[in-house]
Amino acid sequence: MSATAVRTIQHRIAGREVAGSSDRTAPVFDPATGAVQAEVALATVADVDAAVQAARTAFETWGDVSVTRRARVMFKFRDLIDRHMDDLARVISSEHGKVLDDAKGEVIRGMEVVEFACGIPQLLKGEFSEQVSTDIDAYSFRQPLGVCAGITPFNFPIMVPLWMHPMAIATGNTFVLKPSERDPSVSNLIAELYAEAGLPDGVFNVVHGDKEAVDALLEHPGVAAVSFVGSTPIARYVHERASKAGKRVQALGGAKNHAVVMPDADLDFAANHLTAAGYGSAGQRCMAISVAVAVGDAADPLIERLEGKAREIKVGPGLEPGSDMGPVITQAARERIADYIGRGEQAGATAVVDGRELEMEGEGFYVGPTLFDNVQTDMDIYTDEIFGPVLSVVRVPTLEAAIELINSSSFANGTAIFTSSGQAARVFQRKVEVGMIGINIPIPVPMAFYSFGGWKDSLFGDHHIHGPEGIRFYTRAKAITTRWPEEAQDAGHHRGHMHFPTAV
Repeated sequence: MSATAVRTIQHRIAGREVAGSSDRTAPVFDPATGAVQAEVALATVADVDAAVQAARTAFETWGDVSVTRRARVMFKFRDLIDRHMDDLARVISSEHGKVLDDAKGEVIRGMEVVEFACGIPQLLKGEFSEQVSTDIDAYSFRQPLGVCAGITPFNFPIMVPLWMHPMAIATGNTFVLKPSERDPSVSNLIAELYAEAGLPDGVFNVVHGDKEAVDALLEHPGVAAVSFVGSTPIARYVHERASKAGKRVQALGGAKNHAVVMPDADLDFAANHLTAAGYGSAGQRCMAISVAVAVGDAADPLIERLEGKAREIKVGPGLEPGSDMGPVITQAARERIADYIGRGEQAGATAVVDGRELEMEGEGFYVGPTLFDNVQTDMDIYTDEIFGPVLSVVRVPTLEAAIELINSSSFANGTAIFTSSGQAARVFQRKVEVGMIGINIPIPVPMAFYSFGGWKDSLFGDHHIHGPEGIRFYTRAKAITTRWPEEAQDAGHHRGHMHFPTAV
C-alpha cells in the first residue's frame, strides 16, 4: 500500500461489507484540513438491486416477527447507540466538520426516535368495535409495506436516517439506506450496531452512491416507499419520479426559516439563541434560522447584540476542544457561501460581520459567521437557501407585517417568535403558514413522539416524518368485518340480500 492510499468505504448488504460492481468512488474529505481521508464506493444499478433483493428476502420473515421481539431489538439498538455515542459523534465530526457537542446532540435527537420505536407494540394497536350490526364485529390493524428506502443528506448523517429506518423496521419493514456520499461512515457503523442488537441480516442495508443509486431506488419495482430529506429541487424530483413509479413518498425539502423578534422580547435572550440557531453547525441545518425579522424598535439593539455575539464565536476544527463552529462540508460549499455574501453586499445589504474576513491556517473549508442588516426581500441572500453561516436581518414595523413576510415565502419549514406577550404568540402561531413553530425557541424540532415536517415547498407528500405520521407512512391499514353464524340458527335470518348492506 502506498503512503498516499486511503481506505475505501464499502456498502453493507445482507449483513456484510460489499465492494460493489464498479470501481467508481468519490472522495470523503476532512473539512477541517481539506485533505481526502477516504474514498467511498459509488453503487451501480446492480448494487442497488442486490440490496433491494436482500431486503425483500429478509422481509419474508421479518414482516412476521412479533412486535414484542421487534421492540426488544430496538431496546438493544438504543442501548448500543447510547454506549457508542462518543464514537459516533467523532465519526460525524471528522467527516462533516461540526463540533463534537453538536454531533453528540445529533446522536441524541436521533436516539429519541429509536426510543419512540421501542413502544411499537402500543403504537401498532388496532381498533375494535363489537356489534356494529347484529352479530357483526368490525376491527382494523396495520401491516408493513415491504422494502422501504431512505435517501438522506450530509448535514445530519445519523439523525435524519434515524428518523426513518427505526420507524420502518419496527413496523415490520426492511430498509435500504442511501446516505450522503460526503459523510458516509457513520451509516456503516449503525449497520454494525443493528447486527449486534440482533437484527437479522438483510433487514437493514446501506448502499453508498450518487444520482445513479438514487434513481435506481426510485425506479426499483421492489421498493414500496421512499423517504427523502434534502433541497427543494431534489425533493420535488424524488417525489415526482417515485410517485410515478407507484411508490409511497415523503420528500422533505429546503427552508428559509424566519425568527420574529418583538420589541417586548428579552433581547439578550433572543440574540443568544438566534446566534446559536443561525451559526450552529455552520448554518448547515434545514431548521437553521437564516432570517431575523426585527419588529419596530427591536431592530437597532438586536443588531448590536447579534454583532457582538457573532464576533465572539470561535471557529475551528470540530474535533478541537473549544471550537464553537466548524468548517462547511466542502470547498465548493465555502465558495458558494462566499459568493452569496458578495452578492448581498452588491445588492445593498449592510455586511455588519463579513465571514469572508476569517483567517484560518491550513486548507480547511472555513467561512466565518456573517451578519447582514437592511436586507430586502428581493435580494438573493433573502430568497435563496444559502445553507451556511449567514444571518440576514429584515426590518418590519409590526407583527402583522412580519407574518405577511413569512407567509409570502415559498418555504415553510420552521419559524419562531421571541416575545413576552402571550397574545402576540397566539396570533403568530395561528396566522403563520409554517409547519413547525417555536415560541421563544428558535429551532422548534418536535420531539420524536410528534412528527417533523413543513408546508409548501418544504414538503412533498402527505406524511410528515417520524412520530405518529411515521407509523402511518410505513404501514397500511386493513379493515375487517366479521360474522360467525351458527348452523342451528334460522337460515332465513341470515338470507343474503341484493341491496347494499346496512347496519341492522
